[in-house]
Order: sequence, then C-alpha cells, then structure tokens
Amino acid sequence: MQESPMDPIKTRSEGAVLEVTLDRPKANAIDLQTSRRMGEVFRDFRDTPELRVAIITGAGDKFFCPGWDLKAAADGDEVDGDYGVGGFGGLQELRGMNKPVIAAVNGICCGGGLELALSADMILAADHASFALPEIRSGTIADAASVKLPKRIPYHVAMELLLTGRWFDPREAKGWGLINEIVPQAELMDRAWALARLLASGPPLVYAAIKEVVREAEDAKFQDVMNRITKRQLTTIDTLYSSEDQLEGAQAFAEKRDPVWKGR
Repeated sequence: MQESPMDPIKTRSEGAVLEVTLDRPKANAIDLQTSRRMGEVFRDFRDTPELRVAIITGAGDKFFCPGWDLKAAADGDEVDGDYGVGGFGGLQELRGMNKPVIAAVNGICCGGGLELALSADMILAADHASFALPEIRSGTIADAASVKLPKRIPYHVAMELLLTGRWFDPREAKGWGLINEIVPQAELMDRAWALARLLASGPPLVYAAIKEVVREAEDAKFQDVMNRITKRQLTTIDTLYSSEDQLEGAQAFAEKRDPVWKGR
C-alpha cells in the first residue's frame, strides 16, 4: 500500500531490513485505523521474501507507544473492534510471522504499547524509556500482557505489575529479562539497525523454523514437539530439511567459508 504524508505508519527499507515507525502525534497512540494499517504493513513484511528482519519503533524521543487511544475510544472507537489482520498493533496475533522482529523502545512504552513490544523477538530500550501496564487504573485488563508476561518474567513480579500498574525503568526491565539491552538514546536506532543487519545476514529458513518451534512448544509437552520435529510435521522444519540452504550450510562448513543463504 502506498504511504501518504498523513499515514500514521512510516516505513523504510535497506537491503533485507524493514524499519516500521509509529508516527501518530502527539503520543503515538493506536486507534482502530492505525492498528489495521500496522497489520497490513507487517503482513506485507511477512509475505515479502526479500525482507528478512523488521524493526518497530516510535517517532520522536518521548513516546514509543502508550497503547490504545482512549480519546478515540471516547469518540466511538470500539475497544473490542476490528483491529485488523494482525490484531491490536498489527503484530501480536499475526499468523505465520516467521521472521525476526526487533522493538526499539524510544520512550514511554505502556499498556498496549508494552504488549506490542512483547510481540517482538528482541527488545532494545533507550536509557530514558519507561514501562507500565496501567490498564488497571482505567478499569480494564491488559489482556495480551496477562497472557504473556507471567511466561516471560517471574510470576509474582508479573502479577505485581499487572495488579498495580506501576511504572518501572529499563534497568528493572533488563534485570527481569524483559528487554535485551539498554542503549543511550542517541545510539538506539544505530544499535537496532546493527542487530537487524546481523540477523539479516543469517539463514532465514532456520529463523522461520526456530520461531515456529518456539510457538508450538509454548504450551506443549517437550516430547510431543520433538516427535513433530523428527517426523517433519512442522511446515518450516520440512522446508528447512529439504532446502538448498541446509546443504549450503554443510558445504560452507566443510569448505571453511561463509555460507551464502538463499532462503530456499
């Protein structure tokens, strides 16, 4: 879809990396239209073979995303409306997202914005960023976070954050393993792009297999998933084990050279 100057989602690509910027002044809050647009962007990223890694960030240096646009809700946007193909924020319910996504948190990251960051595979945070799940204060539930957070960090810490809605800083977030790195604000996007380029140079079919295995294993027994892998019952595993890249990896190792990944 062609971008317009008023598009709340700005994109740019370089090589195999796509940068997605939520640009909706004043706070980068997400309404229904924005959520649907984000779903289109991430769907197209998922379905474009030439793109291998995405970065999601917010415009400016104050807000990553505060989540749902409460003003839009007050004006008639349905809280449980049609968020689009990827669910709220376009990413957290997008099926078959088998490519790495990096969240570059450039400021306030709360509510649905934190849930959006949790949908990424890696999270980098500027040193001035701040986090919270304040839904409890507005009489609603942080639904996706209630599902994800107790699986990511210790249960009692997750419950405290969900039940109190208190704010916490990047140092605490990193201490609980919620984010990967704390980066000086001026260096955040350079670091995100460096990481994205590193991932883009890797084997895309392996990344896809890793993401599918992790999803399938989340609520399954270890041996059940291993049996499915061994029997090649997962699509990405079957594709990988029959691929040119699988042979290329072995040949490159034997020939003591860097592999050339083709994604097929």
